[in-house]
Amino acid sequence: MLDFIEGETLLVDKPLRWTSFDVVKKIKHLLKKNLGVRKIKVGHAGTLDPLATGLLVICTGKKTKSIPEIQEMGKVYTGTMVIGAQTASYDLESPVEKQQAVDHISEDDLHKAKDALTGTYLQYPPIFSAKKIDGKRAYKLARKGQEPIMRPKEVQVHQFDITDISLPEIDFEIACAKGTYIRSMAHDLGQNIGVGAYLKELRRTEIGNYKVSAAHSIEEIEQLILKTTQQLDC
Repeated sequence: MLDFIEGETLLVDKPLRWTSFDVVKKIKHLLKKNLGVRKIKVGHAGTLDPLATGLLVICTGKKTKSIPEIQEMGKVYTGTMVIGAQTASYDLESPVEKQQAVDHISEDDLHKAKDALTGTYLQYPPIFSAKKIDGKRAYKLARKGQEPIMRPKEVQVHQFDITDISLPEIDFEIACAKGTYIRSMAHDLGQNIGVGAYLKELRRTEIGNYKVSAAHSIEEIEQLILKTTQQLDC
């Protein structure tokens, strides 16, 4: 039987437009309501942007102590980039602008551009990110019309595969270390080929040995919690 108060690790398939905090808040509410407790520790290991879906590891109780360890694990993402245009946020949170023709871009150009982003390289985080600048979240400054000064950080990209090319869209799979922004990789790819690019879709499929194939929807998590509390009442 699951013991959420003592500590459990839940794998959630985060839905589109939910923040990671939305998921934590929902699960905490369900646990407090159904277990009849006033307080319970709930946290997540590795933030996903609202426009991303996929694997979110949620820990409760004493298992929250394992969050730092899980956050250090490698991650795998799949998704779609669009070349020939840019956005301020590097994804669809901002309007598409600076559109350019892509007819002259070859598959060889794309593979050379992505190979330059494989291994270790210096990456600038997006200004629309949760990165802290002088104690404030960069996205909060950006949304106020300010332009935070982003400093580059060395990131490790273990694998960057282009799985399909249907210009202007490119499907990909990326395996990387903690701290890598896939949105920035889309932007950097666009800079490398000279026509710009942004991230259209993103899905996290793995964190270490945890896989999205074993994850549950929010509705399934709710049923799991209800089932557990019903067993406790018996």
